[in-house]
Amino acid sequence: METTPAVSILLPVHNAESTLSASIDSIRGQTLAQWECIAVDDRSSDRSLEILQAWVSRDPARVRVMCAPPPGGIVAALEEARRVARAPLLARQDADDRSLSTRLEKQWTAMQDAGGDLAVLGCLTVPNGADPTEGMRRYLDWLDACARTEDACEREIWIESPIAHPTAMMRARAIAAAGGYREMGWPEDYDLWLRIHRAGMRIASLPQRLYEWTDHPDRLSRRDPRYAPDAFLRCRLHHLRRWLDERGILAGERPLIVWGAGRDGRRLARAWDEETCTPGPTTPPVVAFVDIDPRKIGRARGGRPILDFPSVRRAFPDAFYLAAVGVEGARDLIRESLTKAGILELRDFICLH
Repeated sequence: METTPAVSILLPVHNAESTLSASIDSIRGQTLAQWECIAVDDRSSDRSLEILQAWVSRDPARVRVMCAPPPGGIVAALEEARRVARAPLLARQDADDRSLSTRLEKQWTAMQDAGGDLAVLGCLTVPNGADPTEGMRRYLDWLDACARTEDACEREIWIESPIAHPTAMMRARAIAAAGGYREMGWPEDYDLWLRIHRAGMRIASLPQRLYEWTDHPDRLSRRDPRYAPDAFLRCRLHHLRRWLDERGILAGERPLIVWGAGRDGRRLARAWDEETCTPGPTTPPVVAFVDIDPRKIGRARGGRPILDFPSVRRAFPDAFYLAAVGVEGARDLIRESLTKAGILELRDFICLH
């Protein structure tokens, strides 16, 4: 009699002949053996499909091969894998990466021990291949910080994706309830995590390095406009607008203040203006900027005054703050200043950079 696997691995594949066998080998070497791997070929023009079919012949009980439905793409491939997955837990893997041998077991155990509100669990990574770029190094360091405390992902999720997508283990019912992966013109994983977050379910990360993550110039997230900074910002603000409304945080028409009148703050204010012109909940406009640079204070950006923090506190005592300063270390200073003033994160302010 066929048994239900403990974990279904969603493995999208596109022209990965040079790395695919090693990737599947790392799955077959897992200490947790009760898995199925659903590999979805996404219009590969190399030998990827042939390699996948050879793996099916070697391990027919656990390796399954599908083809992405038209028009293809990562979302179509992931949704096709999710459609046929049989396990209560779904795990992601990319075809140019490898899972360390205890990855599935440790994530599966942590998901069993956690409450049912834990919908997604990531893990830390080991860079595979060339030395990471400066930007990637900062992101990896930030992911490490997101894994240090239980509530870090909740606090940091409005900045970026607090887990690396291919490290995720997910409760199938939670992903189904959130609507699965969608094609929205922005990152499909971040869009899903924010819907999970808005629904009150948790995302966390194990502070253990269980996944070899490959960074290379041809990676989809480096060359596709859906993963550009502006796309991430549009995704954030789309969900932030609804999250604020769902929790009544802006009830009473609390004014919005952007902390940071530099490039990031100005871009945020413009994007917020554009977002609030689209259908959705009614939310207030940004009315002013806060900055600490005396050369900016007293000036205006887009018709909005730039003020120092004491002046904003006097003029807008019930304001909600959106922090948007991309300079390294600025986020911690802003958090410290606001918290000392009795302004609480997630109730009175959110960091977006």
